[in-house]
Amino acid sequence: MDKSTPTIQRRTYHIVTYGCQMNDNDSEIMSGILDARGLTRVATEQEADLVLVNTCVVREGAEERAVGRLAGMSTDRKTRPGKLIGVTGCLAQRDGDTVLKAVPHADLVVGTRDLFRLGELLDQAITTGERVIAIGDVDKPVFLRDETVHRKHDIKALVTAMYGCNNFCTFCIVPKTRGREVSRPLPEIVDEVRRLVRMGYVEVQLLGQNVNSYRWNGADFSDLLEAVNAVDGLRRIRFITSHPKDCPDKLLDAVAQLDKVCDSFHLPVQAGSNRVLRRMKRFYTKDDYLDLLARVRSRIPGAAITTDLILGFPDETEEDFEATYDLLNQARWDSAFAFMYSPREGTKAATWRDSIPDEQKKHRLQRCLGRQEVISAEINQALIGSSVEVLVEGVSKRSELEMVGRTTGDKSVVFAGIPEMIGQLVQVRVTDAHAHTLFGAAG
Repeated sequence: MDKSTPTIQRRTYHIVTYGCQMNDNDSEIMSGILDARGLTRVATEQEADLVLVNTCVVREGAEERAVGRLAGMSTDRKTRPGKLIGVTGCLAQRDGDTVLKAVPHADLVVGTRDLFRLGELLDQAITTGERVIAIGDVDKPVFLRDETVHRKHDIKALVTAMYGCNNFCTFCIVPKTRGREVSRPLPEIVDEVRRLVRMGYVEVQLLGQNVNSYRWNGADFSDLLEAVNAVDGLRRIRFITSHPKDCPDKLLDAVAQLDKVCDSFHLPVQAGSNRVLRRMKRFYTKDDYLDLLARVRSRIPGAAITTDLILGFPDETEEDFEATYDLLNQARWDSAFAFMYSPREGTKAATWRDSIPDEQKKHRLQRCLGRQEVISAEINQALIGSSVEVLVEGVSKRSELEMVGRTTGDKSVVFAGIPEMIGQLVQVRVTDAHAHTLFGAAG
């Protein structure tokens, strides 16, 4: 840190977040900690006395954007003397003090398991005028109660059910940045949901890197869903992310039978080639995955299913890719998040030769995305003429005379309405549909 930095009390802050819903929730927690210390959140980093960049390293693009954003802040102290800059999240946890080589102007480096210490670490940085680095044991459990959380939304809330992952997929850095699986006590989760309902929230999303492997005192994820479903006043329950190998019939039956649990599943398959799936260490085959989809759809007709795909994994042959493309056509997901493979430092796959040229990766990616766009449009257009239940989330970006909300299947719906509808469940008759959005009329 610049030794000339005055040790005054900082009054404003801004948090930039990259990555998954877990990072979104961590940013809400950090925001709550700063609020409790009397700081005020502002809309832009330029007007903030403290800027935190909550980083992601799951994919190369997210990491590069975060590092680029941090690099651009090096001149900020010229316009705002005394500004503090902090690096949090998975990049901080993975790289520790070496982050300072890429971001020498950073004042704080806080790992994933030390975010709850943000207040004292900030005080230390201000008081000493020195850089503060806090990278604790990645397997140290940390859960904060929601009194300290500054929620991003007013009607739907993220609720952490568990941290970490035990699967160690060969492409994934999460176990090394988030640690091994640690489940939060079931009563604590239910208490948080009850408090959220009293505050006016109507939807919660239960979070975990592998949320359906939740275990606490003999209770599994199905039991957690049942307990949260019993909370009076709650209208909807979502959850993410599910590992396809951890979806027993008991869980599917719970989703089918519990009235508040949304009929949507995010089931990341990653590849359709059994050879690639073995190299990825995914613990299922293509047929296993198709059987899971059949079990979901037989119990929950109309369930929305989404997935993740990685194209260009090391040594992925044309035959391997065609197996993935074939699965895309058989599975008919509502949507798919597809990415080109990028080696992640610290993973098993990063030690293998990245043998697929970028142009070939791009071709495979575009082919999958193009086909999925057609499938998504076909699925959505089949809903034209039907009525769907929509939780109204806000005013549409394209017109102040339109509202936007989501179905239980997590499909975005735009329709004419008024702001007083926000937070309500309304029936919308679908009149038009694109690959990513439904359009309709309320009533």
